[in-house]
Amino acid sequence: MPDLRASAERLFPDLVDLRRLLHRFPEQGNHLPETRRIVLEALEGLPLDIVAHETTSGIVAVLEGDHPGPVTLLRADMDALPVTEATGLGFASRHDGFMHACGHDLHTAMLVGAARLLSSMRSDLAGTVLFMFQPGEEGFAGARFMLEEGLLSTVTDRPSSAFAIHVNTWTPTGMVLHRGGPQLASADEARVTIRGKGGHASAPYLAYDPIPVAAEIVLATQTAITRRINVFDPGVITFAHVVAGTTHNVIPETASMVATIRAVSEDSREQLHALITRVVPSIAAAHGMEAEVELNLGYPVTVNDPDHTAWVDTVARDTLGNDRVVWMNSPIMAAEDWGYVLREVPGTMSFLGACPPELEPGRAPGLHSDRAVFDEEAMIIGTALHGAIAMASGKRRA
Repeated sequence: MPDLRASAERLFPDLVDLRRLLHRFPEQGNHLPETRRIVLEALEGLPLDIVAHETTSGIVAVLEGDHPGPVTLLRADMDALPVTEATGLGFASRHDGFMHACGHDLHTAMLVGAARLLSSMRSDLAGTVLFMFQPGEEGFAGARFMLEEGLLSTVTDRPSSAFAIHVNTWTPTGMVLHRGGPQLASADEARVTIRGKGGHASAPYLAYDPIPVAAEIVLATQTAITRRINVFDPGVITFAHVVAGTTHNVIPETASMVATIRAVSEDSREQLHALITRVVPSIAAAHGMEAEVELNLGYPVTVNDPDHTAWVDTVARDTLGNDRVVWMNSPIMAAEDWGYVLREVPGTMSFLGACPPELEPGRAPGLHSDRAVFDEEAMIIGTALHGAIAMASGKRRA
C-alpha cells in the first residue's frame, strides 16, 4: 500500500485552509447551505459523482475504483453547535451564537482530504467509496434522514462496511481508539411533570408541595439504578433541568424536570425506561399527588461490529504503528447518530486524539466547550486512516 500518511501530509496545508473556512461559518441542524457550498467547491475537479440530498444538506460523493470490489462508506458530520465561541482563535466563528465545538469541521476537512487522496490513487482502488457528508448529528438525526432518503442505495450495491472518525481532546494527537461492540450510548429524554396544590409556604400542610416529591424522585431513580440495572451493563439517568416556583413564599402547583437517559445495550435501555415510568408516578402517589413521564426516544446505541472493528484495528496499526492505536476497555456514555448507520451496515467508529500539544490531554477544554480547540495535525492521521480503510476494503473482500 502507498505511504498514505506521507500523501496526507502533502494535502495538509489545503486541509487547514478548508477546516478554518468551515470553522468561521458554522451552521446548525439539517440545513447547512453555506457549509454544503464550501464542501462542494472543495470536491470540484475530482472524479466523483455527486448526489445532493433534498430533505437535508447531506452530500454523497461516489468514487469508482478502477478495479471491481465492495462498496465502502466513509462518513463525516458537518454541523455545529449553538455555542458562543470563546477560543480567541484568529479564525473564530463569525456566526454569533454558533461554533464548531465538537470538531465536525475537522471531520469534514479530513473526509475531503480522503476524497482527494483516493481520487489520486483510483488506479489502485478496488471497489466503490461513498463519501457521506452528513448534517444534523447534534440532535437532529441527520444520519437517519440520509438513510431514509436512500443513502444505502446510492449505487447498485449496498455498502458492505462503514467507517467514521470522531476527534477528541482527552487523548494525545494521533492516537486512535475503538472497541468491538458498544462504543457509545443511546440517548433518550424523559420529561417529568408533578402536579400538586399550591399554597402559602408557611402552611405546607394545606398544600401539596411538588418540590420535595421532585427531589425524592431524583434520589430514588439513582438508588433504583444501583438495584435494578446490571453494573456490567451500565445505565445513567441524569436530571439536568428542574423548574418549580416563582418566589420564596409560594408553594407552586407544579414542578417539571427533564432527564437524559443513557444505556449501552437495548436491554438496559428498556429497563431504564420501565424504571423511570414506574418510580415517578409511584413516589408522587405516595405523597397524594400525580406525576407523568413523557419519554422521547433519541439516538440508539452505537455498536461497532466486532469483526469489522478487529480488522480496522489491524489496518490502523499497519498504517500508523502499534503505539498509535488503543483498544478501549469500555464504552463512553456520549451518543452519536452514527448508530443508525451501524444498525444497517457492519462498521466502526474510531476516536482520534486531537489535543493541542500545549495542553494536557483530559484537562484541555472538552467537546462542546466554548473554549474547545483542536490540534489540526490530527487531520493528517484521520485522512490517512480513511484512505487506508478504503484501500484495504477492496483487498479484504477480493
